[in-house]
Amino acid sequence: MLPLNPALAATFRPPVMEARRWLEGVSFSADFPLINVSQAAPVDPPPEGLRRAMAEAALNQPDAHFYGPVLGRDELRDALARTWSRDYGGRIRRDEVAITQGCNQAFSAAIQTVAGAGDEIILPLPWYFNHKMWLDMQGIRTVGLHCGQGMIPDADEAAKLITERTRAIVLVSPNNPSGAEYPAQTLRAFFDLARARGLALIVDETYRDFDSRAGAPHDLFQDPDWGDTLIHLYSFSKAYRLTGHRVGAMIASTARMIEIEKFLDTVAICASQIGQIGAHWGMENLTDWLASERAEILARRAAMEAGMAGLEGWKVKGCGAYFAWVEHPFDMPSPELAKRLVREAGLLLLPGTMFMPEGDAEGARHVRIAFANADVSGIGTLMQRLAGFKG
Repeated sequence: MLPLNPALAATFRPPVMEARRWLEGVSFSADFPLINVSQAAPVDPPPEGLRRAMAEAALNQPDAHFYGPVLGRDELRDALARTWSRDYGGRIRRDEVAITQGCNQAFSAAIQTVAGAGDEIILPLPWYFNHKMWLDMQGIRTVGLHCGQGMIPDADEAAKLITERTRAIVLVSPNNPSGAEYPAQTLRAFFDLARARGLALIVDETYRDFDSRAGAPHDLFQDPDWGDTLIHLYSFSKAYRLTGHRVGAMIASTARMIEIEKFLDTVAICASQIGQIGAHWGMENLTDWLASERAEILARRAAMEAGMAGLEGWKVKGCGAYFAWVEHPFDMPSPELAKRLVREAGLLLLPGTMFMPEGDAEGARHVRIAFANADVSGIGTLMQRLAGFKG
């Protein structure tokens, strides 16, 4: 038998793919179709203008088919630096921006620059499972931080978890899977903690375009020395429906970019040129369209909150962006509940155990509902099916 990396072998299988296997052998009728709220990915293609821009690039722009700069196309890096400087009230330069093959790769690259086997990274609970998977694969210990009211982590509690092996704290806001939007003062408290203890603060803002609040979500980029502590992650996939083109971004110090370039060149050489062209066109032309997308997601969030409030025994712990983190009322662990909901209610969602350490009781009591692909009417149907399920 060929050798197998034990760190990879010990990592759990991709949760979304695992959940899809529950559909095998189950049929759904036209008048009772499956409602899939398991994955946070747009199901519609990008708007026509963006698709045309990408198609024209494929036909008429030779460099769309070649290797590009490892850290990304200059025009996209410039646009991101300019827009983020405006939105966050700070000063970000092109050479502090890297374009990656999706935000998962941005996270992997960030971790690769701060930690190695045997080190520790603090992740708030519930965690985003791909973050945990990457840390496992690298032999890095994940230290879970339980969140308090509203699923907001507390910097003072995080401080108690720091050891001599801790290298970074990771925050995701708006959060996947809880939907929580972290207050600016929370992010500042974590920034100050990380700086004081010589750690990196990695802030994943994949869902920033769907934050319900007006204005900048934090002021961290206003610190003239933000690059000594902060690493910011972003994804164009959700904003412009580019999931299949894999375009993400990282903002970090120029010194760290030297290390980031080594990693990116080794694992992918460069992000998709056509995807980057599409992302840049979107930034330049889809401001109003993106605002309407945000409004629609916020309407679905409101429908989700209102619907859950009418369900006996269900408790919403966090709701925002694409997600609701919900405590269920049944005397069964969430994996069993999730599988039964497929067969008996035509619903596919993810159990909380996929987002929590093995054996943590909170995982068995919760589920994640990714509602962004269900319109208001679909959310109404979702509520009817949950109400009709008696366990």
